[in-house]
Amino acid sequence: MLDKTVNSLEAAVAGVQDGATILIGGFGASGVPTELICALLDQGARDLTIVNNNAGNGPVGLSQLVAAGRVRRMVCSFARSSNKLQPNAVAFAQAYRAGKIELECVPQGTMAERMRAAGAGMGPFYTPTSYGTALAQGKETRVFDGVGYVLEQPLKGDFAFIKAQYGDRWGNLTYRYAGRNFSPVMAMAATVTVAQVDRIVPLGELAPEHVHTPGIFVQRVIQIEGGQHNG
Repeated sequence: MLDKTVNSLEAAVAGVQDGATILIGGFGASGVPTELICALLDQGARDLTIVNNNAGNGPVGLSQLVAAGRVRRMVCSFARSSNKLQPNAVAFAQAYRAGKIELECVPQGTMAERMRAAGAGMGPFYTPTSYGTALAQGKETRVFDGVGYVLEQPLKGDFAFIKAQYGDRWGNLTYRYAGRNFSPVMAMAATVTVAQVDRIVPLGELAPEHVHTPGIFVQRVIQIEGGQHNG
C-alpha cells in the first residue's frame, strides 16, 4: 500500500546533493520546517541554492546553514533580519558583505508566480512588477498597451522542504493559518517535496475540501512531535 511516511530526519533529507536548489517554506517565523533544515545541516550537502522568503530569521535553521558556509546562492524577498541580537541572525549579511554568498532579490508575488509557473509546466511570463527598477536589469522588457512588463523565468527546485499541521500517508497536507504561505506552490515546483507535519492522521480524516496540497505533489512525510511550533 502507498505509504510516503519516513521514520527519521536522516531519511527525510536523504539524497540532497551538492549544488541542489532547495525551496524552503515559511513566512518570517511562520510555517518554517526548522527540523528539516537542521537535518540538512547534519546531512552535509554544500554549494546550495536556497529559495525562501527570508535569508534567515533567527538563530536556528536557515541562518545556521548560511553561517556554516553551505549556501552558495540565496533567492529571497527579504534578505535582512530584524533580529540583530540573535547570534546567527546576521549570518547572511556578514556572508554577503564578505562576498561568500550570492543574492537574487525577488518580489514576493513574482517569486510565488515563478514557482507556480514551474509547477504548472509553463514557460516564462510577463509581469509589471519591478519594471523600471534595478531588479529588472538584464531581463527582457516589453510594453503592452502602455504598461511596462518584465519577463520572468519559472523557478524550479530539486527539493522542497515545507511544514504542515496535518498530513496522511499519501502525502495530503493541511496547513495552519499563515503556516500555509509559499508551501503549496513550492510543493508543486519541486522534484522531491519533503513535508514536516505536526501529526500524521489516518487516511480519510482530512476532508477533501480541507486538503491544501494534494499528495501527488509530496514524496516524503515525517511527523515531528514537539518541534518548533511556528505556525
